[in-house]
Amino acid sequence: MTTKLILSTQNPFIRQLVQLKDKSRERKKTGTFLIEGEREIFLALKGGYELETILIYPELFSLEQLNNLTSQQTNTIEVSKEVYQKLAYRDTTEGVIAIAKSKIHQITNLNFKTNKPLVLVAEAPEKPGNIGAILRTADAANVDAVIIANPKTDLYNPNIIRSSVGCVFTNQIATGNTEEIIGFLKAQNINIYCAALQASENYHTQNFTKPTAIVVGTEATGLSNEWLENSTQNIIIPMQGEIDSMNVSVAAGILIFEAKRQRNFK
Repeated sequence: MTTKLILSTQNPFIRQLVQLKDKSRERKKTGTFLIEGEREIFLALKGGYELETILIYPELFSLEQLNNLTSQQTNTIEVSKEVYQKLAYRDTTEGVIAIAKSKIHQITNLNFKTNKPLVLVAEAPEKPGNIGAILRTADAANVDAVIIANPKTDLYNPNIIRSSVGCVFTNQIATGNTEEIIGFLKAQNINIYCAALQASENYHTQNFTKPTAIVVGTEATGLSNEWLENSTQNIIIPMQGEIDSMNVSVAAGILIFEAKRQRNFK
């Protein structure tokens, strides 16, 4: 393992990495992104991601720790405190950042290991924090796939990585537009249960033991008509307070774990 040293924040390579951290356009153009933190890098490796380069701030993260983290032959760069702080996204951090290659998340790449998959679909989620929370829920429930319809941000936004605690790497994820996702689900004979207020039945009265997609929309606008027109059944979580909606990640958790309960948490 060869190690280089970069001390200046004005180094052209470091300036390029700052763009990679801050700009979705740059991540898409290069097909790479940054991963910050030991646990997140470990989960990315577990999820089959390829690392191009690892940067460490030696006072916080040693070469010995790096050797314990990965056996991949990866370029290693030691950086100064100023360089590390320029690249780090979190206030509290561990001294290690990786440059990783993005994966392609096409709907046709999904591979189910069961004939009764449980899929979570989120339409047009805007807030990276909500997407991260949804991915943590999906990981906790070990769903077969997460599908994001009409995404408003790229999956490798550093706030999604942070808020998902690396679960963006442990879930099987696909993205696409609503039309192609509905077509895919129907072709796979997966029942579509849409969380919606219109023509709904209480969620716990439904049978989620068959091939199931649970679909959630945004708190502001809900799901598009296209989903409602193609729904096997609209479902609702009964509200007992003054408002008629809850945070999308909370709703997704309630619905997914009801499905897991019915499946005896298999």
